[in-house]
Amino acid sequence: MNKPKILLTRRWPEAAEVRLKELFDVCLNLDDQPLSTGQLQEALGQYDAVLPTVTDAFTAEVFNAEPLRTKILANFGVGYNHIDLEAAKARGITVTNTPDVLTDCTADIAFGLLLAVARRIGEGERIVRAGQWKGWRPNQMLGSKVTGKTLGIIGFGRIGQAMAKRAHFGFDMPVIYYTPHPPSPALCAQFGASPRDSIEAVLQEADFVSLHCPGSKANRHLINAERLALMKPSAYLINTARGDVVESEALVQALKNQTIAGAGLDVYEGEPNLHPDFLELNNAVLVPHFGSATTETRIAMAMRVIDNLIAFFNGEEPGDKVI
Repeated sequence: MNKPKILLTRRWPEAAEVRLKELFDVCLNLDDQPLSTGQLQEALGQYDAVLPTVTDAFTAEVFNAEPLRTKILANFGVGYNHIDLEAAKARGITVTNTPDVLTDCTADIAFGLLLAVARRIGEGERIVRAGQWKGWRPNQMLGSKVTGKTLGIIGFGRIGQAMAKRAHFGFDMPVIYYTPHPPSPALCAQFGASPRDSIEAVLQEADFVSLHCPGSKANRHLINAERLALMKPSAYLINTARGDVVESEALVQALKNQTIAGAGLDVYEGEPNLHPDFLELNNAVLVPHFGSATTETRIAMAMRVIDNLIAFFNGEEPGDKVI
């Protein structure tokens, strides 16, 4: 029996690629560059399964591909807003993702960004590397204390809860949150987290606001100029969710005008082509969408994809089926 033919749209850690090749007939994207609309359409006609990442835009146009061979998109990542689910469903294509395994590393990066922007770590490193540091002085690069400050979380799923855990147990931070799907009171009590009835309430009260909501049409520009204006001038915004959850131009202006004190960003609207003004802002800490970028996590994500593929081609329902 022939092995299912698989396209890996971006390179994986070597150990994960080796395992994938043991099980399937695998084609690698050796250039490791995002595929075009035309290339994705061709893939749907040539492979039994395509393994996309966030860089692959599976739009309704892509799903118009003829002929159609692909039966499953086994996504490498927990977010799937780059896949038009309605169009996939209409063509009878199963979509899976990789939840759970990237929770801790993403929360680690979110809290790292929080510390970096509050304590001006990125700015300080640039000064040292440029040879501009002239020695210690009392008023040098004063930032904001983190311990004991209030953390507001928008979206209280796995990653939001992991962020709350770090804040509560590590930094004695009161935690408030807004989510449309509240967890149990007992779970919230573990992290000293208390709900608010609106995003606006969280923004007005928090010293740090961390975004952990999914990317979707409904959440596009969830944080806009009006909502940024509700935040304290001393408050900071952290985004490790999806870039278009925040309106870039509005955030740039809020940082320039000191409407808020700073921002820590791992994701960007239109990435990798982020708003150029971010590069000129010392009160923005910018990292390249690497929240889950540890060897352990990326291998675990790949193995989760493989588990979903094995189940699917064995005629079983994949454990991480989205549609």
